Amino acid sequence: MKAKDELGRRGEELAAQYLVKQGYGIIERNWRCRQGEIDVVAEHEGVTVFVEVKTRSGLRYGHPFEAITIAKMARLRRLAGAWCEGAESGRRQIRIDAIGVLAPPRQDAVIEHLVGIF
Repeated sequence: MKAKDELGRRGEELAAQYLVKQGYGIIERNWRCRQGEIDVVAEHEGVTVFVEVKTRSGLRYGHPFEAITIAKMARLRRLAGAWCEGAESGRRQIRIDAIGVLAPPRQDAVIEHLVGIF
């Protein structure tokens, strides 16, 4: 596995652990359809939350949140709609969040959570 892929997996694992500690229930991880992938689908206080996780080992190429472009947010919205269409329960309140993980080698990771980015 490439170092970039390992870093991404580590970031997603850290993000899922963080969400659980914050009282979120994890519904799915790495949900895929032909349109793309949602990193984490969670539930918090009756709201279905779709979470985009971006991980960096440092700030050399910018903050993790800088990788979430307008096009990426629009795609996340479409993916959330596709997930909801396939879900068994009817209408639901939804939200799209982002988690940025800064995980330098041999150091503790720093996790930032933006609620309701779109």
